[in-house]
Amino acid sequence: MDRLAEYYLNLDILRSYGPEIAAGLWVTLAAAVATVVLGIGLGLAMAVALAARVPVLRQAIVVWIELFRTLPQLAVIIVLYFGLPYAGITLSPFWATVGALGAVLSAFAAEIFRSAIQALPRGQWDAAHAMGFRFRGAFFLVILPQAVRLAIPLLTNRAIAITKGTALGTAVSLSEVLGRAQSAMAIAANPSPLTLAAALYLVLFLPLVVATRWLEARRVVPR
Repeated sequence: MDRLAEYYLNLDILRSYGPEIAAGLWVTLAAAVATVVLGIGLGLAMAVALAARVPVLRQAIVVWIELFRTLPQLAVIIVLYFGLPYAGITLSPFWATVGALGAVLSAFAAEIFRSAIQALPRGQWDAAHAMGFRFRGAFFLVILPQAVRLAIPLLTNRAIAITKGTALGTAVSLSEVLGRAQSAMAIAANPSPLTLAAALYLVLFLPLVVATRWLEARRVVPR
């Protein structure tokens, strides 16, 4: 037991490298928030465009959704960071990671919003039209608010799953929690920094998981 503690919970090493690793939590948090804002915002915009049934936009959005639902997150990060400079576009490790994860999240978010819109009874449209609303008013004032409420549990779960991919930013030298922990582990020749990184990920994401359960328990999904 002492050897296990020395190997994975070495207090001397944690005191030496802990502050630097903990500072990476802010990078991870910023990347996660930016990913969620970009991904959900773009996904909602695409779902609205799909509902409007604009032929040219529809085809482009379908290609986007299928592409980014299929590609591995790490592959997208690497392409954005190492590939875009050949097109004259250079992204920092932070924005390459956020852009890649946001694109992936947007594809799933668009599908979730689209499914939520289609899941609403036809009677909701008929009721809105009976009240004198045209398509735009019916959609934005009656249909979309209900669809967003319906999509929240699935969307929250998917957002958590994808934002954990900020750890993949280490592949392009993003200085977040895991990247700093790996550097500290290599220098100290001890995996205790990774134990700290795992604990910090729990601190960051466990409340979100609990919040998702709370939303489900509160029956966010209308019946």
